[in-house]
Amino acid sequence: MSPTTLTDTDTGDRHTRAEPTADPSAARSARASSDVGAEQRPSPFALVAALLGFTVISIDVSAVNIALPSIRSSLHSGMTGLQWVVDAYTLMLAALMLSAGALADRTGARRAYAWGVTLFTLASLACALAPGIGTLIGARVAQGAAAAIVIPASLALIRQTYDEPRQRARAIALWTVGGSVAMAAGPVLGGVLTEGPGWRAVFLLNLPIGVLILVLLTRIAPSPKRPAPLDLMGQATAIATLAGVAYAVIEGGHAGWTQPGVLSALAIAVAGGVGFHLVERRHRAPMVPLEMLRQRLVVIPLTVGFVINAAFYGGIFLLGLYYQELRGMSGTEAGLMFVPMAAVITSTNLVSPRLAERIGRRPVIAAGQLIMAGAMLAMLPLDAHTPIWLVIVLLLPMGIGGALSVPAFTAQLMDSVPGERVGAASGLLNALRQTGGALAVALFGSLATGSDGSGFSLSGMRTGVLAEAVLLAATAAVAWWLLPRDTKR
Repeated sequence: MSPTTLTDTDTGDRHTRAEPTADPSAARSARASSDVGAEQRPSPFALVAALLGFTVISIDVSAVNIALPSIRSSLHSGMTGLQWVVDAYTLMLAALMLSAGALADRTGARRAYAWGVTLFTLASLACALAPGIGTLIGARVAQGAAAAIVIPASLALIRQTYDEPRQRARAIALWTVGGSVAMAAGPVLGGVLTEGPGWRAVFLLNLPIGVLILVLLTRIAPSPKRPAPLDLMGQATAIATLAGVAYAVIEGGHAGWTQPGVLSALAIAVAGGVGFHLVERRHRAPMVPLEMLRQRLVVIPLTVGFVINAAFYGGIFLLGLYYQELRGMSGTEAGLMFVPMAAVITSTNLVSPRLAERIGRRPVIAAGQLIMAGAMLAMLPLDAHTPIWLVIVLLLPMGIGGALSVPAFTAQLMDSVPGERVGAASGLLNALRQTGGALAVALFGSLATGSDGSGFSLSGMRTGVLAEAVLLAATAAVAWWLLPRDTKR
């Protein structure tokens, strides 16, 4: 269940909707092709470049989770450092996703994509060379910022290249499947690299791929530009809010909620949230139109997306530690444990839209969350002696439930906003889903830390998954009672 696969498609549509008519030469070429009765054959370089970028980002997300215990041992870090290795990346991705599409519009998709890939490649090198946990966390911040640029720009690149709807649909489908396959392969690849050359190889892998993408971009025509206002103050206050909340949750769980640093972080989060509201209310082109948040059919899918990602990525974080810290598995063995769940996610993603078309979105959204809640409850009895085959079987519902719900609540959100708000709504959904995952890692990591601050607490893991099960059941009930009954397509 990729964090971006299903929602960024809509973002890409928004960011490039005007591009086919903005390039006169492209329009003339399309007319000429139509005149001779031949189907236009766009160059494959744009698709390959876009697919490689999304793939390397998806692999990086899941591979790093498997490498965390090795990173802790190598850099002598505690659980707090590991939480920041994950959340520094995720929070920047979440915050900057709100406005990264506007950058692609203003500079052109190809240029924005090249900037993002270059930054991601250099940040990956910095991660691989990091001498300490602080340097690694800083490099992960840069990686997250780069990923926020790469994802919408990659889709914009595809849309400007494929004017014909069927070709474009096939290209976007390949992009989506590539991300899903990469998410499935990431844990295994992360384990193999960590056990072989070491955790630094997980980041070094990004370098040749980044160089290859930049070479491919030289074979692609420049992208047209169009005016797109930037909401810089809104972006700054969003970052302050998310960073303050994450710091307070991570540090509060370890040092105590009354510590001055934690209280200061909470104050920054509150001030940032108030500032964000004031800025968005007055900006002529806000990142988040506040009137959307007063609509029930918008707020419910956003809330469901937040909770599902919190459960999924919080669960993956805990399980990676469970396999390696409690069960003593190698990185490769731990990565292989996630392959069956990744496989059912990919297949269920294909089934979900058809099921929603047949019985309606509302029951699919609610059922998916209840299945995930059941998976969380199934994790409660896990201990150091649970048969591995049983652990794998019990985790399959977590992937099935999430993959059922995501396409349905995404489609529900897109149908609940006017056309000119689709990009803003999909960007907000992406940001909230990423934030949900980041805060779950922060909270679950604090709960799962042993009393000495370094070990793995099985009771803390159980507390976390029980809380998520309750949240999932609650949002399932809200979706069932408050979404319209006739949400079929």
